[in-house]
Amino acid sequence: MTMAKRTQAKLVDAVQEAAGQPLDQSFLLSLVGYNLQRTYLTILPQFDERMSKLQLRAVDFAVLSLLNANPNITQKRLSKAVKVSPPNLAVLLDRLETRGLVVRQRNPLDKRSQTLILTPEGVRLCVKAEKTVTELERKAVSMLDDAERAELLGLLQKVFLEAPPPQES
Repeated sequence: MTMAKRTQAKLVDAVQEAAGQPLDQSFLLSLVGYNLQRTYLTILPQFDERMSKLQLRAVDFAVLSLLNANPNITQKRLSKAVKVSPPNLAVLLDRLETRGLVVRQRNPLDKRSQTLILTPEGVRLCVKAEKTVTELERKAVSMLDDAERAELLGLLQKVFLEAPPPQES
């Protein structure tokens, strides 16, 4: 057997052996971001499927839920809460307003800004979407008991609520 054939045979053996072994993900599984992403990618398709029936995207759902809980907030506050730039939020609100879900009104305290409220149809859709998402999340984390779920939420919120502001480069 020639040297090239022996090298090829060793490579074939190594590939076959590797194919039968589980992947070593130990480093990746030690990273918070990787675990968050994997969890997000597990839940997202189910979320998208259910919300598409209501013609909502994740950001639309977040906006409706925030407006339902906080009527008459300004577009500026909403923009910060959902981390969407004001111009992009304006486009999103145009779509929701066209669907009859949101109403913009002049802020009586500052005529330069607008406040936002849900229409009755917006409230109905929001309540239905929130119920759908609650059921989805219960199923998605059914392997956790109530205490574990509460702990997970608390830890995740600690990370994003207490995170220092990004540094400018």
